[in-house]
Amino acid sequence: MAKTLHDTKDTLVDRAERQMDTHFGDSKLTTRQKVALTCRIAYDGGHDSGLAGQISARGPENGTYWTQRLGLGFDEITEDNLLLVDEDLRVLEGEGMPNPANRFHSWIYRAREDVNCIIHTHPLHAAALAMLEVPLVVSHMDTTPLYEDCAFLRDWPGVPVGNEEGEIISAALGEKRAILLAHHGQLVTGATVEEACSLAVIIERAARLQLLAMAAGTIQPLDPALAREAHDWTSTDRRNKASFAYYARRALRIHPDCVTGEVEL
Repeated sequence: MAKTLHDTKDTLVDRAERQMDTHFGDSKLTTRQKVALTCRIAYDGGHDSGLAGQISARGPENGTYWTQRLGLGFDEITEDNLLLVDEDLRVLEGEGMPNPANRFHSWIYRAREDVNCIIHTHPLHAAALAMLEVPLVVSHMDTTPLYEDCAFLRDWPGVPVGNEEGEIISAALGEKRAILLAHHGQLVTGATVEEACSLAVIIERAARLQLLAMAAGTIQPLDPALAREAHDWTSTDRRNKASFAYYARRALRIHPDCVTGEVEL
């Protein structure tokens, strides 16, 4: 006989979160493997734009981070061809050169100690929305991780290879986890690679939904209290890790060359 049909929502939420803590543990993947998988996940999720875009994650020493080599597309990244660079973009490990636009990542890492991964890409729908100079509108349950958590930079500062762009983008991001860059693309951050990867998938879906809804009629707003509740419910560490594990399994079925050796997800 059912015993929970009269439990409050708060009780059920608390129980579900404790169950997720039990069933979804920490990944055994290295940071390099997670970054490589994120590149493939982004590629499969429509974030491909030639050689544009960068994915980075903090490295083993302060002021270092892993990123991809310029000249390789997201679909070509493996854990073995990633670069470890410092804040001056000097290569500390690996061969080749990083994307010069990685410079603005250093500014975000310096401003935000809570950020351990940055994903900046030019996916089709986010880029199209950026061309309209329209901020991201979160009006669907699936996209609530970005509710009140996506900034907007209306003025395009040009090619982001200078320190000025780093200052502008990091300031516009503020304390939020994501930002839509007008005439440019999107950027998401995460305390973990898993969190940033999940948000990258979500922001492109959110932009696509918004464009479809705008073409069909007027987007109706979410109830703020319920949207904030959904934001917090869908933004937990365990949920991000479960989502990443799913995306990673799917990517590995398509791109088994992405990581070396057996992978336990």
